[in-house]
Amino acid sequence: MRNSNYIFPFLLFIPLLIIQLTLVPLISIRGFVPDLILILLVFYTLQSGQIYGTVLGFIFGFLYDLVTGSLIGSMMFAKTAAGFTAGYFANENKIETYFKSYSFTLIVLLCAVIDSLLYSIFSSKEFTFNILLLFFEQGLLPGIYTAVISFIVVFFYPKRSFS
Repeated sequence: MRNSNYIFPFLLFIPLLIIQLTLVPLISIRGFVPDLILILLVFYTLQSGQIYGTVLGFIFGFLYDLVTGSLIGSMMFAKTAAGFTAGYFANENKIETYFKSYSFTLIVLLCAVIDSLLYSIFSSKEFTFNILLLFFEQGLLPGIYTAVISFIVVFFYPKRSFS
């Protein structure tokens, strides 16, 4: 892998973080917002493998925690787990198939549910919560919204590979 493959995700992360924190809340539906950073994380994890995705998720989560001022480690743990989960689907022979079908969206859905659920558990200030309600409200609904937005990647993914 070339050095540019290590730098390019971070060059995309910075503007996506700004968009995530400023513009994305404007398109929230009942307080649920899509996670553009997670879509970027899943994209690069599928292309580069599980270890790369896990480390990238750790770094993205840490930087997100630093910028937003949230509890250090909550988003870091959630993004690390999401990158690790997405890495199970990383396969050189299936990259084109993932990005040209609904499979990418389903992988994003799974990772987004894990990410949202873990983040809400670790950043929650309330210790009395219903686990089923937490799963649906804080895990599944934001995950579905993120998965719907991830259709953009499938739609705009180039017809041929540039690797």
